Amino acid sequence: MTPTVQSAARTDSGLASELRLGVVRLARRLRSERDPANPLSVAQISVLGVLRRSGEITLGELAAHERVQPPSMTRTVNALVADGYVVRRSSENDGRLVLLDLSDKGRQTLLADRKRRDAWLARRLADLNPEERDLLRQVAPLIERLATTE
Repeated sequence: MTPTVQSAARTDSGLASELRLGVVRLARRLRSERDPANPLSVAQISVLGVLRRSGEITLGELAAHERVQPPSMTRTVNALVADGYVVRRSSENDGRLVLLDLSDKGRQTLLADRKRRDAWLARRLADLNPEERDLLRQVAPLIERLATTE
């Protein structure tokens, strides 16, 4: 680490700047490791990921989770349904509610996408020494908490 970077990281604002830059670069690199034959956008893959984690949810819940307006999410979901990645069904408790869930095709596509990017990251982690990997094991939950806390 250069002296300038070390001194910048000593303040909270410097740490914030470094962390933002590192996370953005890593996210960009992970996106570039996607299978070029996968026709889905990053936003569509993100929707599949939310559905995998949450199970059946409404369009409004999905839009809120992804921080987009419902009309925008409607377009994304309509394309995913039309291509067989997501299924819709009426709620058993309230016929007016439409629930969304992953189809088998959506689940397989999402898992293949994750597997490819995880493999790239695992290869990169193997280049680190054991102490660096241990440090990342400690930091990973903190990054997740930062990403999911309001």
